Amino acid sequence: MKNEKSCGVIVFTREENTIKYVIIKSINGFYGFPKGHIENNETEIETALREVFEEVGLKPALIDGFREEVEYYIPSIDVQKQVVYFLGEYKNQDIVFQKEELLSAELMTFNNALECFFHQNNKDLLLKADTFIKKL
Repeated sequence: MKNEKSCGVIVFTREENTIKYVIIKSINGFYGFPKGHIENNETEIETALREVFEEVGLKPALIDGFREEVEYYIPSIDVQKQVVYFLGEYKNQDIVFQKEELLSAELMTFNNALECFFHQNNKDLLLKADTFIKKL
C-alpha cells in the first residue's frame, strides 16, 4: 500500500450576509474542496494555497486556528490518503476553474453543499468549517 498526502482549503465568501462555499466537482463526478499533492519541499500551507489557485483561481486569506486532517483508503489504487484542510475566505475575486481537472467549481450555501457531498468526511469538514466561521 502506498501513502499519499495532500493539502487543501475550505474556501468561503460572504454574499449579502450569507456564507457560501467554493465546491468543486472532480472529473470522476464527486463534489469536494480544492486540494492536491505536496510538491518538492512545500509546507502544508504552501501546498494548500497553490492548489486553490491552480484549481479555482482564488487567493483566499487563511483563518488562524483551523486545521483539520482526514484519512481514507482508496482500494482501487491501494492508497492510504491523508488530507490536511485549512479554512480561507476570499473577497472580490472570480472563480476560474481548471477545466483539465474539474467539471465545475461553484459557490454553494451550507445546505446545498451538504446535499451534494457523497463522502461523509466532506460533510463533517463542512460542518466543522461552518461552526468555526459562525464563532468568529
